[in-house]
Amino acid sequence: MTRLFPTLAALTLILPGVAAAHVKLVSSTPAANATVAKPTKLTLTFSEAFMGPLSGVDLTMTGMPGMADHAPMPIKGFKTSVAGKTMTLTLPRALPAGTYLLKWHIVGADQHKMEGSYTFKVK
Repeated sequence: MTRLFPTLAALTLILPGVAAAHVKLVSSTPAANATVAKPTKLTLTFSEAFMGPLSGVDLTMTGMPGMADHAPMPIKGFKTSVAGKTMTLTLPRALPAGTYLLKWHIVGADQHKMEGSYTFKVK
């Protein structure tokens, strides 16, 4: 029993670090809270490779210049591709001026689902 206790104590210290090792968004173009000129491509780079077929994004225009009561408008028709740790959205045309909310969800190689969101502006 006295030999088992140090082993269990060491495992207790190691295991929380393993459970916290989930995929994270490490960079994006446009970046969170950035103001950019009419992009035609959006890129999300994560800390690890992920399962592309189970991952994706929702892009919504949340504000338009000169329209105080602009209802959120989902942006459709973009193509999503995954290569390694990067997800790329190719838009059929440049995004018009406004404020956007990008919500992402991915499934890591460990089959855990992660999600997040950020906003950016187009001038």
